[in-house]
Amino acid sequence: MNILKRPIITEKMNKEAAKGRYGFIVDVNHNKIQIRKAVESMYGVSVEDVNTMRYLGKQSSRQTMNRKSVSTGRKAMFKKAIVTLKKGDIIDFYSNI
Repeated sequence: MNILKRPIITEKMNKEAAKGRYGFIVDVNHNKIQIRKAVESMYGVSVEDVNTMRYLGKQSSRQTMNRKSVSTGRKAMFKKAIVTLKKGDIIDFYSNI
C-alpha cells in the first residue's frame, strides 16, 4: 500500500516550497512517523517536521432521471500532510516530465 498518493501542486504550495514546505495527499490510515519515512525514502531528503490535516468528503446530491427521488452521498475523505524539510533540501516534482 502506497502511503503518498500524490503531491499537492498549487500556486499556494509553490510559494511554500520556497520556504522548504511541501504538501502531499496521503493515505488516511498512516501517521506522521510513517509519512516522514515515506518522504525520506522516496525523495532522498531529510524531514524536519510533518503536519497533517484530515478532511471529511464533501456532501453531494443529484436527481435521478424521473425527478421523483434524490440520491445523496459523500465524496471520499482524505488526509493532507505538509512536510517541512531541513535547510538546503529540495524536492523537484517537475524533473520527470
